[in-house]
Formats: sequence, C-alpha cells, structure tokens
Amino acid sequence: MKRLVGAILVFLVVALFITGCSKEPQPQDRFSDYIALWNQQRFDKMYDYLSNDAKQKITKEEFISRYQKIYQDLQIKDLKIDFKKPKEDKQADKEKAQYSFTAKMSSMAGPIQFTQTAKLQKEDRNEKTNWYVDWNTEYIFPKLKDGDTIGLITVAPKRGEILDRNGNGLAVNGQVYEVGVMAGEVNEQVMEKLAPLLKMTPEQINKALSASWVKPGLFVPLKKVSMDDTERVAQLVALEPVKTRKVDARIYPFGQAAAQLIGYVGPITADELEKRKDLGYTSRDVIGKRGLEQVLDEQLKGTSGVKIVIKKKAGSNDTGSSSGSEEVLAEKPVVDGKDVKLTIDGGTQKTIFDEMAGEAGAAAAMNPVSGETLSLVSSPSFDPNQAALGFSADEWKALQEDAKKPLTTRFKQAYAPGSVMKAITASVGLESGAISPGDTVQILGKKWQKDASWGGYFVTRVHEGSPINLEKAFVFSDNIYFAQAALKTGKDAFASGLKKFGFEEELSYPYPLETSRIGALESDISLGDTGYGQGQIQMSIVHLMASYTPFMNGGNMIKPILLDEEQRSQVWREAVVSSEHAGIVAADLRKVVADAGGTGHAADMTDYPLAGKTGTAEIKQKQGETGTENGWFIAYNTNSPKLMVAMLVEGVQGRGGSQMPVKMVKNIFMKIK
Repeated sequence: MKRLVGAILVFLVVALFITGCSKEPQPQDRFSDYIALWNQQRFDKMYDYLSNDAKQKITKEEFISRYQKIYQDLQIKDLKIDFKKPKEDKQADKEKAQYSFTAKMSSMAGPIQFTQTAKLQKEDRNEKTNWYVDWNTEYIFPKLKDGDTIGLITVAPKRGEILDRNGNGLAVNGQVYEVGVMAGEVNEQVMEKLAPLLKMTPEQINKALSASWVKPGLFVPLKKVSMDDTERVAQLVALEPVKTRKVDARIYPFGQAAAQLIGYVGPITADELEKRKDLGYTSRDVIGKRGLEQVLDEQLKGTSGVKIVIKKKAGSNDTGSSSGSEEVLAEKPVVDGKDVKLTIDGGTQKTIFDEMAGEAGAAAAMNPVSGETLSLVSSPSFDPNQAALGFSADEWKALQEDAKKPLTTRFKQAYAPGSVMKAITASVGLESGAISPGDTVQILGKKWQKDASWGGYFVTRVHEGSPINLEKAFVFSDNIYFAQAALKTGKDAFASGLKKFGFEEELSYPYPLETSRIGALESDISLGDTGYGQGQIQMSIVHLMASYTPFMNGGNMIKPILLDEEQRSQVWREAVVSSEHAGIVAADLRKVVADAGGTGHAADMTDYPLAGKTGTAEIKQKQGETGTENGWFIAYNTNSPKLMVAMLVEGVQGRGGSQMPVKMVKNIFMKIK
C-alpha cells in the first residue's frame, strides 16, 4: 500500500513538472517584465527583449548609449511606465500581440506624458519560443522616428537688478565690448601690442586661436572690456585684425564704493555646480561670486526657459513639411530674476567710501529710528566691473598681496570695540544698580589695579582727574572708571546685560555678519578690560550701530534692516535699558562732542548737534608691548536722529588715534546732512 501511494505522488509531481514546462510564455507577462526593466532604466537588459527585426536596426551598444544619453541630457526623473495586464489575453495564441502603455516623467522642461502602443512578436531562439518586443524609437517619445534627433533650446533669464532706496542701480544689466581678432590675421607685430592691451599672455591668445572650431576669417573672442575704458578700446581697434562687438554683461555703476556689499558675478565652476545641482543650476549659468550677488543669487538669477523638441529628419512628411520641422515635446517658459531694492542710499555709500580715501577700515550708516541701513563700506576695495570681466593673473596677484587686503569685507567682521563699548557698559551698570550718574569715584594717577593679585597688570587712562562721575568718564573716555563699573556690576549680571544687547546672538540680517562675542570673563582682569571694550569682546559695526539705537528710542533697541521690503522701526530688544537711563547716556554722549575737553569735540558743528563716542582698541598680545590700534567713532544728530554713522580705521597708532575717524565722520555729516 505504501509503495502504491509513493508511486502516485511521484506520478503527480512529474505530471505537474511536465505541465509547467509545456506552458508557453505569455506575451503580457513578457511585456510586464520588460516594463519593469524600463522603469529601472536597465537598457542593457531591455535590449535582450528586442525582436530580431529591431536588433537589425540598432546594436546593443548604440541602444544603451543613445537612450541613456537622452534620459541624462533631458534630466529625466520620476519615470513611470504603466502597463495593465488584460484579464483575458486572446493574443497569446497568435504570432503577434500589441499592448497599450502610458509613460509619465519629469524633465528639465517640465512633465512629459503620453500613451503608446507596443508590438510583440513570437520568435524561436535557441530551440525555445518566446515573445520579443518589436521596438521602435517612438516608444521613447511619440513621433521620434529613426533619423530624428532630440534638441534642447534654452533661453537665459534676465538677471534681477540690485537697486538702492531711490531706484539707482547698484548692479544692473548692461553691455560691454567683446574684443577679438579675425583668425589667421595676427602676426608677431600685432601680438606684441595686443597681448599687453588685453592683459593676456601671447600663449593665452594663441590657445584661443588654436581652438578646434577656429577657421581662417572667423571672429575669435578674446576678452571683454568695459565701455568706460575708452582709451584702451581706441588703442585696440586701431590694430588691424581687432574687432569689437557689444555683448550683455553685469555692470556696477558705483564701482569700488559698493564692491564688497554688492559683489560681482562670474561663470559657475564645477565645484559650485556640484553644490547647486539640485537647485536648477546648469554649466552655462553665471552666478554671484561675492556680496549680495552671491547671498541673493537664487532670487536674482531667475529660471532658464527650456524647450525639448524632436527635430524631424529632412524629407519627413509627418507634419506636411519637407525638412526642418520640429515637434515640441515639453516646454518650460523663462522666468526672469527678481529685482532687489535695498535701504542703501547710493550717494551716502559713495560719500563715505570717498572720505575714507583708501584707509583700511569699515564704515556704516543707518537711520537709528527706522533701522534702515544707509551704507555699508569696506575700504580699500576693488573694481567689481573688472572682477566680473575677469582679472588678469597679475591683477589678481596684486590684490591678494596688497597689505591693506582690499578683498576683505571688513564691515561683516567682528572687532574689539574699544571705548565705543562704554555706552553699553554704562547702560548695563545703570540697569543693574551697580553705578549711579551722581556717584563719584576717587581715581589717582593714570594707572589702577584692583589689588596686588593683579601683579604687574594695570588699567590705564589718558586723562588724569578725580573725582570722576559718569559724565566725566564719558567726556574723557576714562578706562579706569568703566573697568570699575564692570567689576561692580559683576560677571553674571554684566554678561546677562550684554546678551540683552544682542551679544552671542546671530543677527537676522540679509548680509551674513560675524556674531558679536563677549569672550571669556574668567577673571577680574578680563571683566574689567571688557568694560572698556578690550579683553576678548568683539562686535560688528552693524551691531554697534544697533546697540546705540536705545539712546534715541526710549530704551528700545531697533533691528537693523537692509531690504526695502522689510518693516521699518522693528524693535529687536524692548526696554534693553530704561527710558530714564537711556536719556542719561544720550546726554553724556552729546557732551563727548559738545564739551571742549571731550574726546569727540573735533566733530562739533554749529547748529548741527552731534552725540557720539570715540574709541581706540589696542591689538597686542600682552601688556607692555607695542601693538597696533584701531580707531572708532560713532555719532548721530540729537535734534533729528535720521542719520547715524560709525567708522573704524585700522592702524591709527602714531597718526592721531581715534581723531582720524572723528574728522572723517564730521566731514561726512557736513556733506550729507
């Protein structure tokens, strides 16, 4: 009995095996497998499914490379080929079958969607029968026939312009001369004159002339030259083979005065493209390299228009045209970049830059009531127009090796504030109750230390005097008074008060600025030094201006803004100092300028009352050694506080110290008040 059951089981297994082997392949299953490979873009495997007729028209290598390249060039993503199997397939008993499928995908020119019919045919290969796809090019895209090509037509967007508060252009779209020569007409005599005029080497010119596309008589572009460079252009066109043509370019009307703020544009590099590849950038793009051109690049650049077309083979009659016809596959319209309007006043920007006359430093101006930034200046500077056209190797080397560092954006950096810090120290001390305006401090001599634990370290001051109250401490900028004020306030209360003024907080500002830092307050010496702006404390010039706004706004600290679209008079910190204490500090700042003995008296003007504070920050490793000095001055009109100017000048030691920026700032107010 057991043998009988075993025999029956063996018989059933063999029968099932024979039945399974004898079942013929179904065309719908075969096409379904093919669709799965297609969705994975496995063109190498797809080729094995092609019919013999299809393989006669294209080799495996051609099939793989062509369709991979099409998908890559068109940036095909989210590919979905959909095929629904029929419940009953009556085509399986025939020699041919056909099925409808849909294709959806996204491309660089937008979505592409179509429905197509695929044909399969039964073939015998290697003694086996199976179904194979009778492939043709229209499966990839409708109306793409053998001999047709796929073309990309791009339209570059117009880059948005950067404008000042009055609509004056800070970065605009204009034209320059593209200078070139006629190929085959440059001899040694011409080369000797041409190379230095173009600031190129003969090797660079010869390389351009030997490009693969160059043929005798063709115009070969070599360099772009500003239309304002009239003398050089005249010398160039005087050379026989030299020709010029006008081409679109980015122009910076304020030149060096706004170079660090606005920046410039240039061709995108491979590294830059790699970082932006998912943001719609292409190898043909021009992008911001510095300043707001870089910071606001995505807003300014716009989006290229793209059209994907099928270019019909000559002689095609699909569209009733004998040649040159096109079928639009997908199209994305060009979107021009957006203009950006700033709160910057171009005239104020240029006035301040010119006044600095190449001195290394930074300056800024703002409306202390509205918070509008009116200028951001870094000096010395460079020519952004030449930067956009391309510096020569010698020009670039000279900029990099310049001791004054014209490529450095100084207004974004944080510096030791020196004595301009004292208005903040006074505010924190008054708020904490550590100091009172009527209290006097007995200070003898020009040196002071808390006790013998300080060893050989002393806080020094310039003016002797005793007793000293808050007003006199401001007028004479007494380091000892403010060091003692910080010590009386105490480490924790002092640090807390500084944080109320925005220290250690990243300022929400369109142009990235270094965050103002308190630094270490690990000892009484560092705490005392910080009280008069030395120690490790650092702040940017924009934050400095914001820190002075409570003295004009009843104790509220106003947020600095740079974009014209931003709301005016935003309160960044409410009641950072009480209205009463703000008034006390403001009155003392006025006396710094008005008092005949005040450190800022050189800026005093009849009928234009300025309040302000001078500062000298020493940059050295330890007490007793000779270091460099940065001079500061910040001032505003007390009667009509619509303009505040702050300035830092580097290396003022032996040249008048803080009196250098005092005189410059006074001249600025005289010119633009």
